[in-house]
Amino acid sequence: MAGAGPGAGAEPEGATGPTEVLGSGTRRRRPGTPRLRAGVPLPLLLPALAGLVFLVLPLVALLVRAPWRSLPDQLTSVAVWQALRLSLITATAATAVALVLGVPLAWLLARARFPGRRLLRALVTLPLVLPPVVGGVALLLALGRNGIVGRWLDSAFGVTLPFTTAGVVAAEAFVAMPFLVISVEGTLRAADPRYEEAATTLGASRFTAFRRVTLPMVAPGVAAGAVLAWARALGEFGATITFAGNFPGRTQTMPLSVYLALQSDPAAAIALSLVLLAVSIAVLAGLRDRWMAAS
Repeated sequence: MAGAGPGAGAEPEGATGPTEVLGSGTRRRRPGTPRLRAGVPLPLLLPALAGLVFLVLPLVALLVRAPWRSLPDQLTSVAVWQALRLSLITATAATAVALVLGVPLAWLLARARFPGRRLLRALVTLPLVLPPVVGGVALLLALGRNGIVGRWLDSAFGVTLPFTTAGVVAAEAFVAMPFLVISVEGTLRAADPRYEEAATTLGASRFTAFRRVTLPMVAPGVAAGAVLAWARALGEFGATITFAGNFPGRTQTMPLSVYLALQSDPAAAIALSLVLLAVSIAVLAGLRDRWMAAS
């Protein structure tokens, strides 16, 4: 048959990208998919490799210079164990606070329509770009003993947050909650709101529709946001040391312990850094499926 041959209907050689199988068994490129050329231009390859080395080299140096033989002794010392234990407790508590407050806030930003919504979203995400030390100063002015709200908490309930473990939780929740809000809001925007509307037409209240319909649909996004918030809380330094101080066993978390140990015991600082690196890798591995599905 004219036009038939070994390459008829097949994907051109060297072409890449998604394809689809036709009824005759041949393959063609899906419409709208870009055609990538083989090879990478040298002006792009060199800076890309330099950027890769710049990002990976410090991590490799941390692994190479790690005191592997003394690592078990370092991780089981009293000071390191106190920092590890306190970091895990406060990061988990901060994530719980972020879930209780952040999920409703994300729903408000994704579903509600009101004046100033863009400004509110900007204020919610501000801690992402705000220097952590500035966040700690802001927390002191708001929740400190002489702060706007802290003065009332101290006089009415005798509650003082600065330089306490609860202050660590507050500082970590302040910097970690935006990660949860952004993740959940994006998932809510991708979810079809007609399911909620159908539930309300059947007699369910808005809160019941959210609890029984919306929340199960966006559960993967909530889980991903919670993991990101937990990892960010675990690595928080600036706001914690400014608002809660650096008291061993009470407010000294792992990042603060790393900073302190680096001046007197570099081996302990490297050991704690390896723990934080392992946690970061675990978080990336846990979120890999979500990122791959979105790409």
